[in-house]
Amino acid sequence: MLNVILKRFDAPDEVRTFAKGRFELVTLGGMTIGRASYEPGWKWSLHVGAATGAKSCQVEHIGMVVSGCATAAMDDGRVIEMRAGDVFHIEPGHDSWVVGDAPYVSLHFMGAEKYAKARK
Repeated sequence: MLNVILKRFDAPDEVRTFAKGRFELVTLGGMTIGRASYEPGWKWSLHVGAATGAKSCQVEHIGMVVSGCATAAMDDGRVIEMRAGDVFHIEPGHDSWVVGDAPYVSLHFMGAEKYAKARK
């Protein structure tokens, strides 16, 4: 018999919270998918990285912007802006922040299991 699994971010398997944001995770079929929700003013280096002492995010991301706008600034100087509907691949070594006055939401299909994970 074929198995069907249905999950929603309304009831995630795990939630990682930090100032001005949260990262919800659901796992199914051996894959972890994340939903990032950031308030205006959120910045990775201030609200996630500062807690670990990291200067840039070392997680590789593949995802899609659902709403809002954010900037990703690579350690090598490249800067990109991501808007609703954009599908993105961001390599390790970057900072990111919300642009404008609207919240930013994105889905993460790669890197979700490692992102904003508390140190043990």
